[in-house]
Amino acid sequence: MNDFVFDCLGARAEPYAAAPTLVFRLRISESSGRRIRAIALRCQLRIEPIQRHYSDAEAIRLAGLFGERARWGDTLKPLQLAVLPVMVPAFTGSIEIEVPLPCSYDLEVASGQYFHALDDGEIPLLMLFSGTVFTADGIVQIPWDRECGHRMPVAVWRDLMEMYFPGGGWLRLTRETLDALQEFKHRQAIPTWDAAVTALLKEAPVDEL
Repeated sequence: MNDFVFDCLGARAEPYAAAPTLVFRLRISESSGRRIRAIALRCQLRIEPIQRHYSDAEAIRLAGLFGERARWGDTLKPLQLAVLPVMVPAFTGSIEIEVPLPCSYDLEVASGQYFHALDDGEIPLLMLFSGTVFTADGIVQIPWDRECGHRMPVAVWRDLMEMYFPGGGWLRLTRETLDALQEFKHRQAIPTWDAAVTALLKEAPVDEL
C-alpha cells in the first residue's frame, strides 16, 4: 500500500473569487516511488478551539458558542469547518496543490462566530484526509488516519473579510425584521442601516440588555 504524508504549507486570501475564499497550500508525499495517476481526495477541515489561549475580550465574544469560561473544560469542542473534494493530478514522489475553501461571514454559522471573535494570534486547524488513489497497478484507499495540523494566522481571515466586506460585516435577518428596521429607519429619517442599528442600541444600552 502506498504511504502518503500530508503537510499544509500555508493559507492565503484569494482576491479574485466570486465569494470570500481561503486557499490552502497542500503538499502530498508518497514514498514508494510509484507513479500516481490521480487522487480523488476528500479533505475534512476542523477548528480545534482548545489548542489556543483566549483573551478576556475574546472569551466574552465566544460566550455564545462555548458559554462562560468556567465551563470551557466541557464545552470547548472541535467545530466542523468544511468537507472539500479535490482532484489531485498525476505525480511521482510529491506534489503541491491548492485547496480552495469558500467562506461565510454569517455570524449565525459557528465558524463565522469563532473567527469573528478572535483579535490576533492563530487559528488551530486540523485537516483529515481520505479518498481513492489511482495507480498503474490498480486502486487503493488513503488510510483513514492521514491528517495534518495547521495554525492559520487570524490576520489571514481578517484580510479575507476586509477584501470582500471592507470596514464592515454581515448579518442575516428575517424579512419581518428587515421590514420593521426599514420602517424605523424611514420614520426616524435615518440615512443608513448602520445608523439605524446604532440608534436602536442607544435606546437599549448593551449593559441593560
